[in-house]
Amino acid sequence: MRKTVALFLSGCVISMTAASAALAGANITVDAGSGEILSQEDAFQRWYPASLTKLMTVYVVFRMIESGQVTLDTPIKITALAAKQPPSKMGYKVGSELTLDNALKIMMVKSANDIAMAVGETLGGSSDKFAVLMNAEAKRLGMTGSHFVNPNGLHSDDHYTTARDLAILTLQLRREFPQYAHYFDIEAIDYGGKKLQPNLNALIGRFQGADGMKTGFVCPSGYNLIGSATRNGRTIITVVLGELKLTTRATKAAELLAKGFETKGSGTTIDTLQPYGAPTRDVAVNMRPSVCSKEASGSDTWDGKDLEAHIIQGSPYMNRMEHEPAVEKVALLPAKINSLGMELSRVPVPMPRPDRSSLTDASEALKAVN
Repeated sequence: MRKTVALFLSGCVISMTAASAALAGANITVDAGSGEILSQEDAFQRWYPASLTKLMTVYVVFRMIESGQVTLDTPIKITALAAKQPPSKMGYKVGSELTLDNALKIMMVKSANDIAMAVGETLGGSSDKFAVLMNAEAKRLGMTGSHFVNPNGLHSDDHYTTARDLAILTLQLRREFPQYAHYFDIEAIDYGGKKLQPNLNALIGRFQGADGMKTGFVCPSGYNLIGSATRNGRTIITVVLGELKLTTRATKAAELLAKGFETKGSGTTIDTLQPYGAPTRDVAVNMRPSVCSKEASGSDTWDGKDLEAHIIQGSPYMNRMEHEPAVEKVALLPAKINSLGMELSRVPVPMPRPDRSSLTDASEALKAVN
């Protein structure tokens, strides 16, 4: 149960949401065809999305493709900022390039933060400008409880969403862009040198009909998963937020999907669902004490190996993958060579020496920010 502590300081009320080991995360399950809600729990509670953010990044990309601004062959360059992103990452050097097509595959399977940042900076001009596009699309879609500050989902207190909003986004991805559905159910990618990365979404290949969508984790978010599956022409999606273990996010999603297929629509749709919950729903739950503190017990560090031993045995709804994962190969574009035979990415770019006035302006700007 979520515990709320009210502190009265100088006549102001500060609401603090504490996540305990018994905290139940938020979730929602929806019939993708009718939009009817099949089950829900705290669907309007503010949450940190972690790498589920990459679905919004992908949505912006698809919109840009649709408008003719980019193509799947557009080169994505690894910027200095992208290369500095913490794992999960590919670790490509600054200046390296890959196609947008390969970038999307890597983002959806490995959830690489450096690649998502490179996509945002290349297509948006900067991470901040790309975040503006993300928020514009979220507002247009009616994602009223969301705000994004980066394209990869690394933690920021001002980067949040809700289970209800993520369900809206997932539905729109499936409805608007069915031609790109293959990006969401890739079983594994091969990025050279016998480096095989299985999809971190354990539903793929193990839950009957599973065909998407994305996983996410940072300490404040807990373990998140958006799953989708199609059986007999009916597609169900589920959003699971704030699980305490990597293993249970998959088993929880599998249970909600399985029960969803057995449930008739409630009559209430994702569009007609009205906000509910305590006022504290507007304060994002921070799972760090329950997931990543020294006191947290049983925190998972699964690396994609021995999956069945970790997950399948814990769910009556999932089965072993009885075949070798179908692999998609990804690679960098060939390095560009200058007339001296040097890779352009290794040639330092000369920078003009700033004059004193610009240094003063920058100093004043930093003081204003801090």
